[in-house]
Amino acid sequence: MAREKATITVDREKLSQARAMLGVPSASAAIDVALSELIRRHRLRNDLRAYAGTPPTAEEAALGDASPDWDDLADDTDWEAEWPEER
Repeated sequence: MAREKATITVDREKLSQARAMLGVPSASAAIDVALSELIRRHRLRNDLRAYAGTPPTAEEAALGDASPDWDDLADDTDWEAEWPEER
C-alpha cells in the first residue's frame, strides 16, 4: 500500500490518548488505525442500509423464528466441583 506524507493539525491530548489506547508507537500508526476504523464503519453502515431495504426470504424469516433445543445443553456435570471458587 502506498503511503503519503501529510501535514495535519491534531489535538495533542486526543492523539496521546489514542496512541495509549491502541498501544501504537507513533502518531502515524494511531491515525492509520483511526482511518481504517472510520472506513470500516462507513462501509458497514452502507451495508446495513442496503440489507434493511431488502426484505428477508421465507427461509431467513424461518431461521429467526426457530427456537433452540436447550436439552442438548443439559448434562450431569458438577461445574462448581470442576471450578471451585477460590477463597
